[in-house]
Amino acid sequence: MDDPRKHQVSLRGASAKEITRDALREKVAQERELRNYARRASAAALFIQRVWRRYKVAKMVALQLQDEWETLVNHNAGGISGTWIANVVLRPFLFFTACLSVWHKKIQIRDIACMQKCFRILLESLNSTDSNKNFCSLATGTPEERRIWFFQARKLISLCVFILAEFNKSHAGGRDIVILTSLGMRLVVFLTDVKGWKCITDANGQDADIAVRDLVWFMGSSKSRIYMSIRRYINTLDVSFSSQINSSVQTDDKFLIAASAITLALHPFRVTNFDVSGPGMLGVRNAAEQYCVFLLTIPWLVQRLPAVLIPALKHKCILSPCFQTVLILKEKILTEMSEMNLSEIHYSSEIIPSVGWALANIVCLVTAVGNDSVDLGSFNQGLDCASYVHVVITLAENLLGWIENVGWVRKEKQDVQSDRSLCETETMHGSLKMPYIDLLRPVCQQWHLTNLLAIMETDSYTHGAETTSPNNIERLGKFELLDIAYFYSYMLRIFSVLNPTLGSLPVLNMLSFTPGFLVNLWGALEGIIFPGNGHVAENNHLCISKNSKKEKDGAFVKKQKGANKDGVNKWVNVLNKVTGKSQAGVDLTDGHPGTSQVDEDSCDVWDIEHVRCGPQGISKDMTCLLHLFCSTYSHLLIILDDIEFYEKQVPFTLEQQRRIASMLNTLVYNGLSHSIGQQNRPLMDSAIRCLHLMYERDCRHQFCPRVLWLSPAQKNRPPISVAARTHEILSANLRADDALTIPSVESVITTTPHVFPFEERVEMFREFIKMDKASRKMAGEVAGPGSRSIEIVVRRGRIVEDGFQQLNSLGPRLRSSIHVSFVSECGLPEAGLDYGGLSKEFLTDISKAAFSPEYGLFSQTSTSDRLLIPNPSARYIENGIQMIEFLGRIVGKALYEGILLDYSFSHVFVQKLLGRYSFLDELSTLDPELYRNLMYVKHHDGDVKELSLDFTVTEESFGKRHVIELKPGGKDVSVTDENKMQYVHEIADYKLNRQIFPFSNAFDRGLTDLISPSWLKLFNASEFNQLLSGGNHDIDVDDLKHNTRYTGGFSEGSRTVKIFWEVIREFEPKERCLLLKFVTSCSRAPLLGFKHLQPTFTIHKVACDVPLWATIGGQDVDRLPSASTCYNTLKLPTYKRSSTLRAKLLYAISSNAGFELS
Repeated sequence: MDDPRKHQVSLRGASAKEITRDALREKVAQERELRNYARRASAAALFIQRVWRRYKVAKMVALQLQDEWETLVNHNAGGISGTWIANVVLRPFLFFTACLSVWHKKIQIRDIACMQKCFRILLESLNSTDSNKNFCSLATGTPEERRIWFFQARKLISLCVFILAEFNKSHAGGRDIVILTSLGMRLVVFLTDVKGWKCITDANGQDADIAVRDLVWFMGSSKSRIYMSIRRYINTLDVSFSSQINSSVQTDDKFLIAASAITLALHPFRVTNFDVSGPGMLGVRNAAEQYCVFLLTIPWLVQRLPAVLIPALKHKCILSPCFQTVLILKEKILTEMSEMNLSEIHYSSEIIPSVGWALANIVCLVTAVGNDSVDLGSFNQGLDCASYVHVVITLAENLLGWIENVGWVRKEKQDVQSDRSLCETETMHGSLKMPYIDLLRPVCQQWHLTNLLAIMETDSYTHGAETTSPNNIERLGKFELLDIAYFYSYMLRIFSVLNPTLGSLPVLNMLSFTPGFLVNLWGALEGIIFPGNGHVAENNHLCISKNSKKEKDGAFVKKQKGANKDGVNKWVNVLNKVTGKSQAGVDLTDGHPGTSQVDEDSCDVWDIEHVRCGPQGISKDMTCLLHLFCSTYSHLLIILDDIEFYEKQVPFTLEQQRRIASMLNTLVYNGLSHSIGQQNRPLMDSAIRCLHLMYERDCRHQFCPRVLWLSPAQKNRPPISVAARTHEILSANLRADDALTIPSVESVITTTPHVFPFEERVEMFREFIKMDKASRKMAGEVAGPGSRSIEIVVRRGRIVEDGFQQLNSLGPRLRSSIHVSFVSECGLPEAGLDYGGLSKEFLTDISKAAFSPEYGLFSQTSTSDRLLIPNPSARYIENGIQMIEFLGRIVGKALYEGILLDYSFSHVFVQKLLGRYSFLDELSTLDPELYRNLMYVKHHDGDVKELSLDFTVTEESFGKRHVIELKPGGKDVSVTDENKMQYVHEIADYKLNRQIFPFSNAFDRGLTDLISPSWLKLFNASEFNQLLSGGNHDIDVDDLKHNTRYTGGFSEGSRTVKIFWEVIREFEPKERCLLLKFVTSCSRAPLLGFKHLQPTFTIHKVACDVPLWATIGGQDVDRLPSASTCYNTLKLPTYKRSSTLRAKLLYAISSNAGFELS
């Protein structure tokens, strides 16, 4: 064991308590640290004292020198000389101005007079032709004089730049600061322009050029800070400052300052040609970098400056170096622009970042527009359009990245819980967006695109191969259709976000009506997506870079291998992820119903291989092309009428239309099936919109085979029950943004329901209702048979009014069962108990009465099928809108209970119920005559003004005529050849949307009280009518026989029953439908077969005794068949012969009577 004394130290004479070694070391270290801190504090105090003494001494000396300088200058009786100015005037002047003003970053009042005096002396000297008196003569003198001149000239430039930067802050001097800044700018212009030196001779001209070149290169460097100062000054100018005249002298001085500042900014570009191998390359590139970062990012640069200065900024010797510098130093310049957003506080930069202003200013500087006409305009003469397009692409891509980072994305349907601060920013600064968008207006004009296309197609067009090294920048020397596609794809996205009223409409209008552009785009895409298959556009301008093509092919091969392997199981993974259930025991390989089986070989033709992995499986270049094509074509589809689409087949043939539809269908389905990111959202949005427009047109007038729409999901779609349950779970538990990160069955079902066969979607609809009833039962809303039922009493003669009064206020509670008691015409209660049959009878009778055109709420279209459409005069009926809302609930109740109503609504009206907008091509389904008349106006070759039309429409209701203006002041606006397209679409929009909106909105409110909107979106307009009123206009006799119940003594083997089925088979399809309507009140069969008919189709025996002598004489039963439609029951007498049964049955079903025949 160690001796404890070894760890102790005797301090001899100290306290008897001894200290350990570790404690002693710690104590010594602390004392050493205290001594070091004291030394540092003492050194810091001495340094501060030295700095303060130096500052006080320097200030005192500066003040003394200033006094002496003023005395010397004011009482100078002798002549001036260059040496005297350098030694006597400038040396003390530069010292005391630096000490008194520059160090304080504020121009002192006393210094203003000194600066003005000094600048005037210098300007007087520079104007002298005597080399002894001219200050610039020192630049060509001895090496010592040159050194002094260059040093003092740099100091003078820095001082003038400081004055320019502080112009807006120095209000104390008032008009004096304006004059001072003007003098300073004139001085710098003189110093940096050798042509203004009057002392130059042929002997010293080269030395003068070298001196000026070095001075200009100093200005172009970041050390001079001249571009930053010019930026600060221009930011102080009003957008229309040149038209605001406070005083003639001050206005002239301000113009001179602005002109001098721009001249100085452009000096570095004109001293040396932009030659990559020249000695001045670095200086010019530095100047171009500063110019791009500080001047091109000034908000409304072109609008702030006088018009006379703009041509200098537009010159190709200025723009070309800037464009090439941006492309070469892209990352550095973009970083500096983003840093500027953080360093500056400006009201406009809170909305548009610096890169956005650079983009807008470049577009303004490159284009020259004579007026607002889209036909007049051009690019600057000699402009390198390839570099211009590449620069705009670079800046626009960065701007879109900034927009996505700050979350500034304009949504058509804004989330209630959206970022509140963002909304406040849009409200506060919304008025500033339109002026910014106006700066980009040239790209919306047709000449802009046609000029780019013409340049691209020019065989002799080559770009800068000798001026730019290929190793410095990728694809700088190429100009392809792909570049134009990137340009306008980014512009579409920018306009859609930053244009609060019109969105990307101006760009889409231009793109859609530019001849051949859309065809060229599709030709490029067709060559990639359908290689070697059919016709490809002859003039294919697409040129994809090798790297991007390899990337696309590699990514596609890898993803395609795994896509088919887990096609079906991925849906179960989603369901299990949400519900937490195990996948074991779930079999997804069972086949679909026989009615939905489609030939797999034909499906493969329309399942496009190149887009089977969705947007994430294609290259960035192809994504851009697809986005631009889908956006443009979806806009064109809105205005294409059926004549152009089907007869003239412009811009594409029907075969090309089928290819486009199949490509979009495959792309959208697989994009929704896989995980997609925010970067693919623009493409998906435009593709979905284009797909919906093509599908809806095909639903009205088929041009695609049915298998085309089913093909993407034929091999990997989930079973109905899985799809329905997953849809409900996802819609209830996931936010909207989650659809971007996980494969979503909900997205597929709600966005592309047509990939499921119609029969499966009907089953899915029934599954939704089944799950809703189950959830209501779990919630206690449905506790058992007959519980919580709604009891109503209705009079036969006033069934609509009584139903409206008793049921309209129930809303969603109408999902509960209804117990109906009828009161006869005599006012007596009708006998009978309601076990569901009377409820069916009530729904069919009330719909028959309310939808009758005589009632006034609905009318029939002028088409041959006489479909129902809300009557515009219903708004003048008492409670007309509320009655239509109530009828929406009645239809919802029928759909909810699976009761068929023998009515069909107009395609346009159903479109509104499905939340879809109607366009010109759909008018033919509502009013064919009006559609033909509008097509006559649209394609009229003569002068439309001769037709004497204006922007009004006339309605007649209850004998009164109402004139409605299609736009404000429309009665005073005549229809001409220039605005006839607007007139055609205004009329169509009024008839299809505006006129019907209040009624469809009311009907939809009632319908969605019982049926979820997401359930209805499974169907298109014609399918909705089938869902409501049944299937085809014929009956499957075998299916009906298999699902028929027999009562009263009948059985399947009864003689009368056998005769009945023989007679039914011999009926015409129309007669079978009349029989079905006679028994069930609806002429169409249930969509999924008679097993879904509620109540079950029943044949009830009616015993009829016939006397023996009548039977021997050949007489049969004379009684007619009757029906109880509320129970779907046919009361059939016991006929002995088929001829009698046929005759009696035909008479009964044709007499429009049922129960009365009993």
